[in-house]
Amino acid sequence: MLSLFKRLMKHTQGATAVEYTLIASLIAVAAIASMRSVGSKISNVFGNVGNSIL
Repeated sequence: MLSLFKRLMKHTQGATAVEYTLIASLIAVAAIASMRSVGSKISNVFGNVGNSIL
């Protein structure tokens, strides 16, 4: 069991892939959150413009 753990610790390629995946997922979550905020504000602006035209 210990030798298996030592072999896994030597392989850093998988760890790098996991780190990049975590970074990409955090960026995606931040982008989705900001798009929701901006999207609701844009919707309000278009609603106001539409109401003022009518």
